[in-house]
Amino acid sequence: MAERKVWAHELQVQYKASIVTSCEVVGISRTAYYYKAKSSNDDEIIDALTQLIERHHRWGFPKCFKRLRKLGHHWNHKRVYRVYTELKLNLRRKTKRRLPNRDPEPLAVPDALGKSWSMDFMSDSLHNKVRFRTLNVIDDFNREVLGIDIATSMPSLRVIRYLDQLADWHGYPEKIRVDNGSEFTSDVFVNWAKAHGIRIDYIKPGCPYQNAYIERFNRTYRGDVLDCYIFNNLHEVKQLTK
Repeated sequence: MAERKVWAHELQVQYKASIVTSCEVVGISRTAYYYKAKSSNDDEIIDALTQLIERHHRWGFPKCFKRLRKLGHHWNHKRVYRVYTELKLNLRRKTKRRLPNRDPEPLAVPDALGKSWSMDFMSDSLHNKVRFRTLNVIDDFNREVLGIDIATSMPSLRVIRYLDQLADWHGYPEKIRVDNGSEFTSDVFVNWAKAHGIRIDYIKPGCPYQNAYIERFNRTYRGDVLDCYIFNNLHEVKQLTK
């Protein structure tokens, strides 16, 4: 478009052509010929938005724009939002996940097998830096290791599928003691526990000693297996874990 404007101007100077004729020859309208782009200086908008965000960290774009209008600025909302996104102020801020108050039962040895299980995750890496996780499950009565599931990913569906496999051998427990990991607090896991009459005993966040039975086993498993070998694949991890 800019080049055609130059051509039209040259026709007017060299051949004394009118503006209408020169625009028709180069193929542009007279509106485009007369149009001049406005200079865009967003420094004032940047300063205003920066001041607002420094004072109000939790404000989003709607509140910021309304406050700018109240302060007497008449910038178009599209222009303000363009600057807002260029400053990367529209990125979602991660908030801390709120958990309900936990009141776990005192750690005690049950009077029979199959009444209380303890579970926890551990993580390590293979020789090629691929991370994997283990789900360790023990019976609180005699600290028997009921099973260890090993995989690179351990979502809630895989957890309950593995627990169903253990239940085929040992039966479903009355209670399971776990931490507040997302796999254990998900609706999938909670609904599964309710369907089988299992009570979930959550420990308090940041208090691993409340799940001391499984934590003690984790230390042994870490020292005797995970820290003693360099694994090339998950098959080796499973073989040495057995």
